[in-house]
Formats: sequence, C-alpha cells, structure tokens
Amino acid sequence: MRRCDLYIGGQWVPNDSGETFEATNPATGETIALLRKGSPADIDRAVVAATQSARTFGRMPVWERAALCERVADVLEARSEDVARVISLDQGKPLHSEARAEVAVAVQGYREAAAHVKHLCGETIPVADPSKRVMTIRQARGVYAVVTPWNFPVNIPTEYLAPALATGNTVVWVPAPTTSLCAVVLAEVFDEAGVPPGVINLVTGEGAVVGDAAVAHPGTHAVGFTGSTATGQT
Repeated sequence: MRRCDLYIGGQWVPNDSGETFEATNPATGETIALLRKGSPADIDRAVVAATQSARTFGRMPVWERAALCERVADVLEARSEDVARVISLDQGKPLHSEARAEVAVAVQGYREAAAHVKHLCGETIPVADPSKRVMTIRQARGVYAVVTPWNFPVNIPTEYLAPALATGNTVVWVPAPTTSLCAVVLAEVFDEAGVPPGVINLVTGEGAVVGDAAVAHPGTHAVGFTGSTATGQT
C-alpha cells in the first residue's frame, strides 16, 4: 500500500497535522493508498512556495515554458500505462476503454499548451495622437488556486495546469479526495519533467477544508474550479 505525501515547493513533505485518509478501489473496496489530510496551514505553506516561485517563473521566456510543457507531455506519455492503471484503480474507469484514452488526451493537452502559448500575442492599438503608439503585453497573473473533481482526475487538472505552466502562473492544487492518488502520480510526472520547485503545489485533503482555504487565501490571485454548482456559487 502506497503512502503519499504532499508536494510543496518541489518536495514531498508530510502534512502539518499528521492525519491521513484512505484511497480505496471503488470496484473492490480495497485500500490502495494512505494520503495526507491537508489543513489550512498546509495551504499556507503551498501559497508561500507558489509566491516565491512566481517571482521568477513568470519571467521565464515563453519558448522555455513551451519546452517545459513538452517535457511534461513526454514524461506523461512514457508513464502512460502506469498512470492509466492508477486511474482505473483509484477512480474506477475501465483500463482499456477509458483510462488509457484519458491519459492520451492529457498528453495532448500539454502539447497544445506548448504550441498555443507561442502565439498568445499582445496588440498595438491605434490612438488619436499620431506621434504615439500604444502596445499591450500579456503577463502572468500570479498564484492560482485550482480545485478539480473526481470524474476526469488527470485530464481536467491538465486543462488548468498545462495553461498555467505555459503562461508563467504558479498553482496551489487541491484535487478531489476520492481521486487524490491520481493527483499524486501526476505530481510525480511534473517532478520528473523538471517543473521548477513551487510552480505546482499539491495539497490533498477535504475540499471543504483545503479547497476553501486555497480559494479564500489572500495570497492567491485567481481561481480555477470544476465541480458542483453549490460549491461554485459559494
């Protein structure tokens, strides 16, 4: 049985309280992993790491960030069978007909982010004074709180994390508790691909605790969320 830590500042670390929760196979009820039950204190640590990283990551040249997304895609593709099996065990999708397909779509998501960001341009805007020229540029927003659901535990996070990597934003990521082992495996991919420390931080635990703490934290600048209408309205 796997024992999984939080991923903060590029390191696998224990949580503040030491509390854990189980990941179970929905088909058999078997416990397949023990995960760290994060707390607001753990979110604080993750936000600090993301803030520190944002100072340099947002200035990384676009083509270097695109190359980083390609490296993530390469590692995810190389580990696709392992990731698909974890999706099947943790979330319950059939391996052959759904889990493998989800990983393949996620791989494509990182490649698409790498391609699109190279063409994410600013504008030159005409103004009344002919002696002046107004130019706009795009800059990273900062630290995103990203909260993702259980139903596509690798691909839906990719829809947030790939664009974040491409555009120079950093992330505090809270996945659904019921598919947090999938999130741990995806964080392993980021680590292996050489994503800079603090760019993507993973805090597992109860959504009403760590999800709320990340979204409401004064150090996060925007929110990426897929989930229930009630939670979204809150």
